[in-house]
Amino acid sequence: MKIFGLLVLSFSTVGITFGIPVNENLDFNSEFLNSDFCSPLIIAHRGASGYVPEHTLGSYALSITMGADYIEPDLVMTKDGVLVARHDNELSLTTDVASRIEFATRNRTQTVDGSAITGWFTEDFTLAEIKTLRARERIPDIRAGNARMDGTFTIPTFQEIISLAKGLQKSQKRTIGIYPEIKHSTHFKKLGLAMEEPVVNILHKNGYRDPSAPVYIQSFEVTNLKELKTKTRLRLLQLFESDKSLQPFDQLELGTNLTYGEMASQEGLKEVAKYAHAAGPDKSYIIPRDTDNRLGAKTTFVDDAHEAGLKVHPYTFRAENAFLPTEFRSNESESNSGDFEAELRAYLDAGIDGLFSDQPDRVARLRGPCLK
Repeated sequence: MKIFGLLVLSFSTVGITFGIPVNENLDFNSEFLNSDFCSPLIIAHRGASGYVPEHTLGSYALSITMGADYIEPDLVMTKDGVLVARHDNELSLTTDVASRIEFATRNRTQTVDGSAITGWFTEDFTLAEIKTLRARERIPDIRAGNARMDGTFTIPTFQEIISLAKGLQKSQKRTIGIYPEIKHSTHFKKLGLAMEEPVVNILHKNGYRDPSAPVYIQSFEVTNLKELKTKTRLRLLQLFESDKSLQPFDQLELGTNLTYGEMASQEGLKEVAKYAHAAGPDKSYIIPRDTDNRLGAKTTFVDDAHEAGLKVHPYTFRAENAFLPTEFRSNESESNSGDFEAELRAYLDAGIDGLFSDQPDRVARLRGPCLK
């Protein structure tokens, strides 16, 4: 805990507003008010999730002080229609809900995006109930240091995250972007808890309104991004699953044959560019790994996307050996760091415009000062 000083401890429990009203206009200099204000952009994946349990105010705050340009909350919905940050709507992997006797009867099995999942789901809890839960590290075997902070943080709302970013934007004296992902769009729409309009409304109320605002809204689905295109001028990003044979779930439901692989073709990227500003592929679309888990040859994805007019922000860059290509791993345990910078250099050389990382500080050191 000494590594993080008072910063992490100060965001340990309830939501933080910094006294900023919801409808406050953005207060940074307009000449820097651009969603591509740095090159390449450093997107803190779920915050500084390599150091602090993901999707907590402590994780987001630490990532900002480490130099991240954007913070990335995954958004799901509560029973009473409030946007909160969790990687998934199932809560047992990232909270203490399974140990809470008062919620034992909420455990159930349901189908989410075509898969049967057993657990506790955000859509069965009110915000007040969600706020009684405590965050836990999602991958404790690899991030044991993070697991020591289990129970420290509560679950933040989207508004609390925006308020945090605005508050630290003042103290850091620089632009801090918001990069929300709408999770399980079709699933929540079927429940009468569609997230698209609430996401847009919160962003607009907070002063983020046009393409120059430091915001990207992302989704693995297609229909909701096209819908968002009609509701907001904010920039959108199309995510691509690692398995190219898969279909976006909304497309599967609609009965189309569209796969992520087809979307990643030259013609597919041109179609994506009709509604999105950027593409967010799994990094294997750019440099795939061979059968020995080593980096192979660069593909044409970045060039094709750029030709279509799309920025390219791949995911996810993690420093631990468990996630690195074989040639960059150290001769230590899966949880130890390898030559993370070598992997980063390979992708930066491939021409990407930004990247999602769990260790934004190491990306910031490699990139150097922000290029506006």
